[in-house]
Amino acid sequence: MTGDDRVGPRRSDFIRDIIEDDLRTGRHDGRVVTRFPPEPNGYLHIGHAKSICLNFGIAEQYGGRCNLRFDDTNPLTEDVEYVESIERDIQWLGFSFGDRALYASDYFEEMYQLANDLIRAGKAYVDHLNDEEIKAYRGEVGAPGRASPYRDRTVEENLALFRQMRAGDLTDGSCVLRAKIDLRSPNMKMRDPLLYRIRHARHHRTGDAWPIYPMYDWAHPISDGIEGVTHSICTLEFENNRELYDWVIDNTGVSERHGFSRPHQYEFARLNLDYTVLSKRKLLALVEDGCVSGWDDPRMPTIVALRRRGYRPDAIRAFADLVGVAKVNSTVDIEKLEFCVRDDLNWMAPRVMGVLRPLTVTITSWPEDEVQTMTGQYFPPDVGKPGERTIPLERRILIERDDFMIDPPAGYQRLAPGRTVRLRCGPCITCDEVVEERGEVVDVRCRHIPDSVGKNPPGVKVSGVIHWVPATRSITAEVRLYDRLFKSPRPEDGATDELNSDSLEVVHGARLEPSLADAEPGGRWQLERIGYFVFDEVDSRPDRPVLNRIVTLRDSWEGRSQQAAPTPTAKVAKASTRPPRRSPIEYRAEARVRDPMLADRFATWPATYGLSERDVDLLTGDRPTGDLFAAAVGSGAPPDAAARWIINELPRELGDQSLEDTPLTGEGLGALVIAADTGEITGTAAKEVLAELVRRGGEPRQIIAGRGLAQINDEAAIAALVDEVLAANPDKVDQYRGGKTGLFGFFVGQVVRSSQGKANPRLVQELLGARLQ
Repeated sequence: MTGDDRVGPRRSDFIRDIIEDDLRTGRHDGRVVTRFPPEPNGYLHIGHAKSICLNFGIAEQYGGRCNLRFDDTNPLTEDVEYVESIERDIQWLGFSFGDRALYASDYFEEMYQLANDLIRAGKAYVDHLNDEEIKAYRGEVGAPGRASPYRDRTVEENLALFRQMRAGDLTDGSCVLRAKIDLRSPNMKMRDPLLYRIRHARHHRTGDAWPIYPMYDWAHPISDGIEGVTHSICTLEFENNRELYDWVIDNTGVSERHGFSRPHQYEFARLNLDYTVLSKRKLLALVEDGCVSGWDDPRMPTIVALRRRGYRPDAIRAFADLVGVAKVNSTVDIEKLEFCVRDDLNWMAPRVMGVLRPLTVTITSWPEDEVQTMTGQYFPPDVGKPGERTIPLERRILIERDDFMIDPPAGYQRLAPGRTVRLRCGPCITCDEVVEERGEVVDVRCRHIPDSVGKNPPGVKVSGVIHWVPATRSITAEVRLYDRLFKSPRPEDGATDELNSDSLEVVHGARLEPSLADAEPGGRWQLERIGYFVFDEVDSRPDRPVLNRIVTLRDSWEGRSQQAAPTPTAKVAKASTRPPRRSPIEYRAEARVRDPMLADRFATWPATYGLSERDVDLLTGDRPTGDLFAAAVGSGAPPDAAARWIINELPRELGDQSLEDTPLTGEGLGALVIAADTGEITGTAAKEVLAELVRRGGEPRQIIAGRGLAQINDEAAIAALVDEVLAANPDKVDQYRGGKTGLFGFFVGQVVRSSQGKANPRLVQELLGARLQ
């Protein structure tokens, strides 16, 4: 196991490194507050899902909070429909935004008052230039801008004009409020940016109360400051906005007004996915031009469409973990998303049989009215889940038309004249006769081999195994075979000539085994040898089931893309720098195929230790990691706690080292886990001990004693520290008692820091709560 093996919400990246450094230094008094700020003007897509997983995942990982805050500052494009859709998407992904969502409009009054303060300080002015004139006066990169003729108005004039804007006395576009910063700045964002515009439009929350609306670069930092956000995480296109973000925070003092430390903005690379467009404008064009049936068309990358397609939130979260958090934009292979979907469905989708293009097979040796019940397992042995169903075998069955050929090529492993195949979960059959009408095969006549269910008939070569359904007892269904919407891996502007004409094939008259008669809409199943499917939540009915293909059983595009690939030229040399297609998940799966011990651990540890399959996947990808876990548990460590430390904390300490190159032992790790789990030491101190065990080895309790790391649980000692902190900060005590309860985190951080990180956090909070009442 190395530092590159982190997968899941506990993985490490440069943003988490920043947060952990902030926690070590007490930068935000031990608080971690992030936010996800969508505009309610459209449906979220998988790129937003990555940001949701990052912001909410960080809050979960560090015991913090992530605010869902709608950036509702443009009433012309916003709608309650989008608000409700976004809330559903976040909850479906498995995250909570607390009692309610927040809105930038919650803070319109305070934003307005802060803008007045900025005018009084001579740092903002009302400008009557129109949009084109403002752009021209701003200049170009490398050439300074020019001052607006209205830039030097008096404070009184600006205040009066801004009041008129607020009162609704001025028309749309007649003027704007601008910050007065630096017209010579190399950063164009700092050349007197717009703060407010006039827009006489009804807002979905505030109605007609506001005829002016703040710009993003004003509303965003102020909302962060009011809410006590610590880490404001944006995509890279906002990198140039960071300087303006800091200017607004510093020149309004909004964080200090609410008793918080100032937030900081950090940027990460947005998700770009091949064979996909993620621009709202381009997606809207696909819908409006009728290229798709709507925002929830299963070919779309919107979260509502992925949900209808049959993707599970677990798969999307695993994908977000797999692609990670980077500082440089790149395009991710869509195969990585499809791999995560397959990997997730493999563990939870029961196996059943269905036939898309039926061909009748008559078993001539089978009595006309006889029906025998065959038994099929829902899951293969490597998944290890219980459950079975029965399939009636009768004289006439249906097989896939592709599973029969009159004149098969060499290597064909299915049914043909004179050949024998095994029916899945049933007996072997041999083809004796073919019935054709007008050149088309309409019936294949076979005889069955008695006593061949689950057995190889002696002296008979069995060509392969095929699936089937009973002819009279099967269920008729519509099956929608979805594929990638674009045929080009880098579609330009979502051009219609790049659309994949085969992205949807509707198969009428498909047949399903009768066990699916009661399948619920939204239920996911694997049709053996075909793919993973979901019963459509919109169109499927008990008397008319409709199935959507979620994903094929393997990548069906690999051969096509290789065949279509042009001869490489110097212009495509960058392709060699793209990441390898195989992920850590795939390497671990391959290791278990090669090593029976790893495979056995993977199959048995979820039940033995009560761990999730995803955690067991991480623990059983190599022998040293599994041995470490087994030894730690064997020494008395709780399995779930030992797993958390190995998966979450150990990779950060390993860095690029291999586990077997360190002096860390399972017994040592077990003793450390017990000490942390029982409260003998704090989590911060435990991480310090782990670092020492990885670097030099040793016995955890000796390290704890030698460094004086034992947790302080003496209530009197902690009470004394609490009293010292409160006595040293009387103004903040008054502010807290006056309603600024966000200062509680400040007090906790100060007490913990004064104890050198050793005070029991629970006792600290209890004692502070009692004294601050």
